[in-house]
Amino acid sequence: MTSVGFIGLGNMGTPMACNLVAAGLQVTGHDVAEGARTVAAAKGVDIADSAVAAAANRDVVITMLPDGAALLEVYRTIMADVRAGTVLMDCSTVDIASARKAHDMAAERNLPSVDAPVSGGIAGAEAGTLTFMVGGDPQACEAVRPLLDIMGRTIVLCGGPGCGQAVKICNNMILGISMIGVCEALTLARELELEPERVFDVVSTSSGSCWSMNDYCPLPGVGPESPADHDYRPGFAAALMLKDLGLSQQAAASVDVATPMGAMAASVYETMVASGMGHLDFSAVIRHVRSLTRE
Repeated sequence: MTSVGFIGLGNMGTPMACNLVAAGLQVTGHDVAEGARTVAAAKGVDIADSAVAAAANRDVVITMLPDGAALLEVYRTIMADVRAGTVLMDCSTVDIASARKAHDMAAERNLPSVDAPVSGGIAGAEAGTLTFMVGGDPQACEAVRPLLDIMGRTIVLCGGPGCGQAVKICNNMILGISMIGVCEALTLARELELEPERVFDVVSTSSGSCWSMNDYCPLPGVGPESPADHDYRPGFAAALMLKDLGLSQQAAASVDVATPMGAMAASVYETMVASGMGHLDFSAVIRHVRSLTRE
């Protein structure tokens, strides 16, 4: 498997495609945004003038798109021109229904398909250390494994069609909730006049330990380097966290499961994004949390 079509060359898609190029694969990409095409071309990705041209005559077609509607539109556009045997792999984060519909569309053409959303943010995409949550037919998943190994460090086979998306949604609901908890605790610690470094030292090695504190601390100069050390440049934007929390609530409603903490987290990020901070890293929610504290 050497020829790859890559549709969606945004902040995540371009570094993922570049890692495939660096590994010696033939990658032809497309994005609707001219700026994204220009950046990707400057980094060594061959650019096609349409999604159809990017997808035609490839061994695998990877999509990295903003939402389910965009995914299904791209599939409708390219499906007639994809050659027999091409594996369709979607790495976007979309709603479960759209993920399953994309698999159905591929099956109608007897094309193998995989949903493989990612975790790790822009830094993980650039470093090739993403985590992939993979759903689909086992043979299709195995066929794209060499590409996943180039772009990521951890590949987890989650089950059948749509299961990768379902796991990603659950994971990001936990992440959104835990980051708010960390920010509330650090805000309380500040008001109690505690040294943030000492709070980090205790929490990161005690029962409050979690990734949001240990690896992605929302305070600058505390713990490992994180977006907080770069004025909250993402990373993983708050607007995208809001999107994923919305997907979690949509999924919960579809199976009649109560997720009150997930709903509260979605509400917090909705307020944060509405205040104009959606472009910042999701860990900048600490600014929103602190704004709620009485001066």
